[in-house]
Amino acid sequence: MYPNLYYVFKDWFGVEWKSLSFLNTFGLMVAMGFVGAAIVLSKELQRREKMGLLSPRQEMIVVGKPASISELLINALVGFVFGYKLIGLFFSKPDDINPQDYIFSGDGSVVGGLLVAAFLTGLKWWDKNKQKLKEPENRNVRIWPHDRVGDIIILGLVFGILGAKLFDNLENWDDFIKNPLARLFSASGLTFYGGLIVAAIAICWYAVKKGIKVIHLVDSAAPALMIAYAIGRIGCQVAGDGDWGVYNSAYFVNEAGIVTQAGVDDFEKSLNKDSTYFLNGTVTERTASGQDSTFYITDRKYESLDKVPHKSFKAPPFLPVWMVAYNYPNNVNKDGVKIAGCEGEHCRALPLPVFPTPFYETIMCTLLFLVLWSIRKRVQSPGIMFGIYLILNGLERFSVELIRVNNTYSLFGLHPTQAEIISVSLVLIGMGLIIYAKRKRALDSSE
Repeated sequence: MYPNLYYVFKDWFGVEWKSLSFLNTFGLMVAMGFVGAAIVLSKELQRREKMGLLSPRQEMIVVGKPASISELLINALVGFVFGYKLIGLFFSKPDDINPQDYIFSGDGSVVGGLLVAAFLTGLKWWDKNKQKLKEPENRNVRIWPHDRVGDIIILGLVFGILGAKLFDNLENWDDFIKNPLARLFSASGLTFYGGLIVAAIAICWYAVKKGIKVIHLVDSAAPALMIAYAIGRIGCQVAGDGDWGVYNSAYFVNEAGIVTQAGVDDFEKSLNKDSTYFLNGTVTERTASGQDSTFYITDRKYESLDKVPHKSFKAPPFLPVWMVAYNYPNNVNKDGVKIAGCEGEHCRALPLPVFPTPFYETIMCTLLFLVLWSIRKRVQSPGIMFGIYLILNGLERFSVELIRVNNTYSLFGLHPTQAEIISVSLVLIGMGLIIYAKRKRALDSSE
């Protein structure tokens, strides 16, 4: 596992650059997912603009004005925050604090903040001064929907994170009540569907405000959303952020820490060996001073060992074992038991291998993206493309939930997870949208 770029460079190139530890691989892949979505969305919007489905909007802008006080102050503030944290991360961070905790703390470099603030403020002043006219002019410009992709992506990022945190805390309400501030400002704990729902509301509001036809925008966004999710799940797999599935009882972890095919009772022996991990969420370890020390490891605690969820599936000969059973060594969650001989912050691995569900979602969503991309020109009725996306997305996530463990709700005698409820809802909404779109097209054709 590569929880951050420090581990990537150490493994690939044999160099130990501690400064790279602040670049979390999960966050990096999420950023790449947004970049991929921006490229796909822009291309699809331009295609629909050429078809006459989307139109530009005339907007009045003022050109030739010097930088205002408010613009300079905003640049100075943004520059100070970035400099305070990023410069401090490289030169002021204590060794015993991990980068994520440092970013969310009040510590930083005042000098670094002032330097970056001065640089960005000066850059803004120079850029505006270069375009300054003797008399500022009002000009009408045409802005196409694809010109607004940058704004749409930023809205998706901001409201996606807010929604992901909101839904994650709703799903883990008991933990949130115990320590709300820690849950709100932690770097972990994100629910995809929460981000999707809240970001979609914000983007649709923005589209209406800017005169973009929402139905064509969401149709254009369908393949972009699918590829963004596929790329983001790479980050979950590489970092080991806890989004894995149930245990695969066809395998166990041997004394050397290697995932191996299990014998008759190897799985049960492993459960008993690390029973405190599964039952209490703790592991007791002997420190250098000879004292026993208990560490809180995981929130996956079970009433008894026979309640530990698992399925048995052996990898076909043509597949590597890790594709069906992986113990996520060095995972970013610091979940599991200590890896022998490992020194550093991320030195834990799961005591039993699990199904690597983020890997499955990356494969499935990449294939579904190709399906959506291949049919986009043949789907004529507005709304059908997005309806297909909702159905495919819902079916994909529901199938993965069958081998994942999440908190459940009691609903009409059933015990679905939050993701299962939303998945079924998305499939039903998608079906309803397709039926509505077809009926509307038939009515329009008959008039």
